[in-house]
Amino acid sequence: MTLHLTQARANRLANRRLLGAVATLPDAEFHAPRTSFFPSLARTLNHVLNVDHYYIAALHGDVTMRSIWASYVPATTALELAARQDESDERLVAFCAALQPGDDERIVAFDRGAGIEAGPREPLGRVLAHLFMHQTHHRGQAHAMLAGTAVKPPQLDDFILLGDGVHRTEDMAALGWTEPV
Repeated sequence: MTLHLTQARANRLANRRLLGAVATLPDAEFHAPRTSFFPSLARTLNHVLNVDHYYIAALHGDVTMRSIWASYVPATTALELAARQDESDERLVAFCAALQPGDDERIVAFDRGAGIEAGPREPLGRVLAHLFMHQTHHRGQAHAMLAGTAVKPPQLDDFILLGDGVHRTEDMAALGWTEPV
C-alpha cells in the first residue's frame, strides 16, 4: 500500500470515528458557539468538507472546482455531514488507490477565482500532503471543541501504525477493509 493510500484510509477512519462521536450530540450542540477559528463544530466540519470537495475536484482535473467551492451548501445536522464526508473520503481513497508511480510529480492546476489558467500549479504529492494536513488540523480543532461537550472525544491516531491495528479492528471491519500484508 502506498503512503498516499495509507494516509487517505487513515483520514477516512479518523473522520468516521470523529463524526460518529459528533453525531451523538443534539443539533443545538453541533451548532453551539465554541472557541475556534470556525466557532462551532458545524462550521469547522463543514469547512473541512467544502475544502475536500474543492481539492478532490482539482486532483481530478475538474475545471469547475471554483463553482463547486462557491455552491457548497452546509450540512445542517451532524448525521448529514457524516454521510457526505464519508462519500468525499471514499472518493479520495479511490483516487489514491489508483495512483501510479510518478504521479506525485504530476501537476495539479487550481482556480482561485481568476480562472484555472491564472491559478497556482502544484505537484500532486504536495497537494495530497496539504489536504491531509488540512484535515488533521481541523479535526484537531473539532476534537478540542468536542471535549467541551458531554461526548468523550475519540482516539484519532490509531490508523497508520501496524502495531495499533488492535485499536481499529471494528473501524476496519465496518468498512470491509483488512490490514495490508
